[in-house]
Amino acid sequence: MHNNPAEHRNGVIAVTVAAILWSTGGLFIKLLPFDAFTILCYRSACAAIVFGFLARKRLFQFTKASIIVSLSYTALLVCFVTSTKLTTAANAIFLQYTAPIYILLLEPILFKLKIERINIIAIVACLVGMSFFMFGDLEVGNMTGNILALGTGVFLAVVMLGQRFNKPELNETAIFWGNILVVLVGLPSYLDSPTPTFDQWGMLLFLGFIQIGLGYALFTYGLKRTLAIESALIAFLEPILNPVWVFLGYGERPSSWALIGGLIIIGSLVLRTVIRNTLINSK
Repeated sequence: MHNNPAEHRNGVIAVTVAAILWSTGGLFIKLLPFDAFTILCYRSACAAIVFGFLARKRLFQFTKASIIVSLSYTALLVCFVTSTKLTTAANAIFLQYTAPIYILLLEPILFKLKIERINIIAIVACLVGMSFFMFGDLEVGNMTGNILALGTGVFLAVVMLGQRFNKPELNETAIFWGNILVVLVGLPSYLDSPTPTFDQWGMLLFLGFIQIGLGYALFTYGLKRTLAIESALIAFLEPILNPVWVFLGYGERPSSWALIGGLIIIGSLVLRTVIRNTLINSK
């Protein structure tokens, strides 16, 4: 992290803007009339251009970790967009943010770390929060979407852990090839879909170039200029704002159960991050 106050301020702004851009995904996925795989094809084609530019000469360098990241990223995007179409945007994004549960469970195994008591408490709290989604959707019939959304949490955790094993200079390369795979998965649906209108083109280009592409670039920039805890806490703007944009632009209301469950998940993870950071700094 840079000690320059101006650099730090720029880093905080960059991460904040990135989280806000990420949070718009649910709204445009809901507004677009296309099926999930058509949206995936368009969006990842645009995103691949951005990540291809970021990776440039490293595009054809591979490691076992980068391949795992690419495959997991593909599954992550497919599950997230599909779940957003099948269930509420709030459910999809809140359940995606269960990823830290799997990271907290797997990190001690992969990196031979001791399981901390605070992590166990956070995991139990998140599991309690997850149960609220199941209670609410017995009535509204979004269970398939919720199961896919839980899958996004698993695949996001694998992507995040995989990038820790991956060479830093190949992070963008892995995401580039993940987007290429998504394009291939969505290609049959794309070929059968009607040509987008002008407004629909605007939303699709925004999702690819701005929501994912620029969002990732800004987050990478900000991550190098802020404390890890700052970036982690600011990133929680995404699950908070995502349902807000969908409600304002699409009129979809999350169920009371989902709001309670989401607040428990996000709240427990934020508290865990703050408390653990405080304990580390006090030593």
